[in-house]
Amino acid sequence: MRPRQLVRPINEGRQDGRDRQHVTVCPYPAGDLRRSAWVRGYTAGRRKADG
Repeated sequence: MRPRQLVRPINEGRQDGRDRQHVTVCPYPAGDLRRSAWVRGYTAGRRKADG
């Protein structure tokens, strides 16, 4: 998977984190690199929302 393909999941996760969505809203299945990218974005978004 190319790094560019991970930008969208990171941005989606970041927005969901900012919106304080529950982590279970992640649309990517376990074992998918996009899930890991989404979680990274989500964590960053939550920090920003809490900060």
